Amino acid sequence: MIQATVSLVAAVARNGVIGVDNRLAWRLPTDLRRFRDLTMGKPLVMGRKTFESIGRLLPGRETIIITRRAEYLVAGAHVARDVETGLALADRLAMSGQNEIIVAGGAEIYAQTIDRADRLLITEVDLAPPGDALFPPIDPAIWREIRRERPPRGERDEPEIEFVDYARRDPRGSAPTGA
Repeated sequence: MIQATVSLVAAVARNGVIGVDNRLAWRLPTDLRRFRDLTMGKPLVMGRKTFESIGRLLPGRETIIITRRAEYLVAGAHVARDVETGLALADRLAMSGQNEIIVAGGAEIYAQTIDRADRLLITEVDLAPPGDALFPPIDPAIWREIRRERPPRGERDEPEIEFVDYARRDPRGSAPTGA
């Protein structure tokens, strides 16, 4: 069983889109700074396509890449063949430092981990672009909003954004009790 807090971090448009053609559908330096602040020093779990869209290891974070490709290796990163193995590795890494695992996408990884998550750290993006990668629906019976902040709009930010943090209403593994 995973002991560390599992947090999903994502920027999500009004229509649930998180990406198109394996890239973000917007330019948001303010959100990228938040992502860096939330993830620094913590194990970072992501899918292969997300890793490849970033194109490099992010400094100050242990990266765990989830892929079914048996031959896939990245110098300086950990590679796991499934989400369970990746989370277990991240949990061991988290226990030696920060007690939090960050799941950073993409859509398939979010879908496989949202039921395991303790927190959702969402940047709501005030757009509804076309896209082929979606964040799973945030069910208010399971998730309660605990913080909302509208940061000042950066000069290079395209849309308006809000930072919204959610906590699971019930401990992991138990059925939701409602609102």
